[in-house]
Formats: sequence, C-alpha cells, structure tokens
Amino acid sequence: MDLETFRNYCIQKDHVEESLPFDEHTLVFKLNNKMFALVSMREERKNACNLKCDPERAIALREQFMAVEPGYHMSKKHWNTIAFNEDVNDHLIYELIDHSYDLIFKSFSKKVQKELSK
Repeated sequence: MDLETFRNYCIQKDHVEESLPFDEHTLVFKLNNKMFALVSMREERKNACNLKCDPERAIALREQFMAVEPGYHMSKKHWNTIAFNEDVNDHLIYELIDHSYDLIFKSFSKKVQKELSK
C-alpha cells in the first residue's frame, strides 16, 4: 500500500471529502464532517494510516499484527495506526478502511443515513 493508493480508495467512497484540517502534512478523510481515516504526508510518517475501529476488533488486530498499534494522536480505544507494507496486506487495509467508513456511517441518525444513501 502507498499513499496514493490509500487516498484513491478513500476518496472514491460515497460523500467523502478530504482536507488538511490540522496541518499541511496530515490528510484527513471525512464522511459528513466526521473523520474515518487519516494519513500523514510527511516523508518519515507517510507509510502509515489511522483508521477508526471497533474497540474489540482493534485489540485483536494489535495482538495479531506487528504493524497495528494504538492510534497515533487519536483515541487509543477507537483508532489504530497501521503501517503500510509490513505484515498487514493491502486487502485487509481495504477492509479496515471500509470498516472505519461503516462505523462512521452507522453513527449517524437514520435520517442522515437515508440522506447519505441517496
């Protein structure tokens, strides 16, 4: 996985916006103004992303993979940092992006979910 592949996968999802709300180096992907993914564009950190995750699954992933750690500068309970090109394959990263997106989608009211589904 690389930064461009990660970005392209995130941005193609419905109603996703990308921005640089923190600084010029941290690319954030949001669904209806709620973050579901972050990736650093700094040379020394651009080989990892932060993704929201169900707390129980987050712990299981950290135990299973060396490349998965508690979220860098995020809630350690709900976010993981995943290093690219280590022991987590691209297919699983895509699945975890989808999982993060779905968690955010499901956090909205039924009314908002319906509007976003149009």
